[in-house]
Amino acid sequence: MTDREPFRTRIKVRHYELDTLGHLNHAVYHSYGEVSRLELLEAAGALKGLPGVASVLLETHVKFRRELRAGDEVDVTCDVKFGTGKTFRMDSTIIKLDGTVAAEITCTLGLMDLERRKLVEDPRGRFEAAGADLKVLSTAE
Repeated sequence: MTDREPFRTRIKVRHYELDTLGHLNHAVYHSYGEVSRLELLEAAGALKGLPGVASVLLETHVKFRRELRAGDEVDVTCDVKFGTGKTFRMDSTIIKLDGTVAAEITCTLGLMDLERRKLVEDPRGRFEAAGADLKVLSTAE
């Protein structure tokens, strides 16, 4: 276990993202998770050095905890969990500035060989070989 905090991205809820009930549309929670995932990959240097390979989202699940309304600011965390095999997890928590958890997002991803259209083995090893900072990607490193 680690005391390190996961990567965070701050996002402000915009009026056009609201549904008819006046709170954040359910699909936008997924978008906020995607923003945080891409910001994390960029911060870790994981978007460079992987020619012909790209991350691909295989599954995503959101647990909605509290509503978000226009003008709310949130921090969206992101943390990678590597295991064995071809997939890895990227978990996010959407947190209001007062510390209230608004949502939890769990995603399963893989790295796809863009020519073969198949997932590659050992995504952690591929990120490491590409020069990505694994300590930025994952609090478990």
